[in-house]
Amino acid sequence: MTFPFPWTVSAIHVVVGSIYCAGMYVAGAKKASFGRPITGSELKAISGPAMMHALGHIAANISFAAVAISLTHTVKTLEPVFNVVTSSIFLGTNTPLPIVASLFPIMLGVAMASAAELSFNWIGFVTAMLSNLTFSMRAVWSKKAMSDIKDLPSTALYAYTTLISMVVCVPLALIFEGPKLKAGADAAIASVGAVPFYTSLLSVGLLYHLYNQFAFNTLERVSPVSHGVCNVVKRVVIIGTSVLFFGNKLTPKTLAGTVIALAGTALYTELSTRQKMKKA
Repeated sequence: MTFPFPWTVSAIHVVVGSIYCAGMYVAGAKKASFGRPITGSELKAISGPAMMHALGHIAANISFAAVAISLTHTVKTLEPVFNVVTSSIFLGTNTPLPIVASLFPIMLGVAMASAAELSFNWIGFVTAMLSNLTFSMRAVWSKKAMSDIKDLPSTALYAYTTLISMVVCVPLALIFEGPKLKAGADAAIASVGAVPFYTSLLSVGLLYHLYNQFAFNTLERVSPVSHGVCNVVKRVVIIGTSVLFFGNKLTPKTLAGTVIALAGTALYTELSTRQKMKKA
């Protein structure tokens, strides 16, 4: 199915997530949704990371539409680099020099993979980098919000993040893709049928929400940098499955760059683990 409307797809994801949270709340499963009403100051604290979440999600989907999925996720292995920088700026976290040095193979690998990728274009590359930046800021600000806001678990925090993201994504989708949306939807429905089309959009939206909900639950328990490393492991699986299921072709240099970036991530993870053991 071809539906090249990344702004709209991003909006649908957070709309579905918001409906899911509202449904769970009404059904009495408050712990699986919004938890409790929030104050104005809490809304202000959540709004920053929520906006970063919305913009990062849009940027990632634009990149997916522009280049091969494997390239987007290879570029997004740079997320720990962005997390180190944003953690230092916003949380005052100092990362030891050996750990910082372990990030250079990741950057080298991404550069090699990007330069040799057959589907490379600047829109896909730049939006993937913007997604790295906004998601790293989301992780850091969300971690701060978790420490500042009392009695609001990570599941509820992400529910409110989704709701605010919907307010950001829907108007942007209408502005950038609204005039062409009906024709695009009609073409997709003519290609695959109405039921598969809408089922795909809704099911992906629900899975996206649940994935990020679990990611926020993880972030509550680990540092933003470790959270970024978990995301890199996820990308290993996605890169592999994209090659198997979508037939994405990797040139030798692209494959070498991907392997170097992933090896750098493994080194970074090992050094970070040793550093935590020393502190303990």
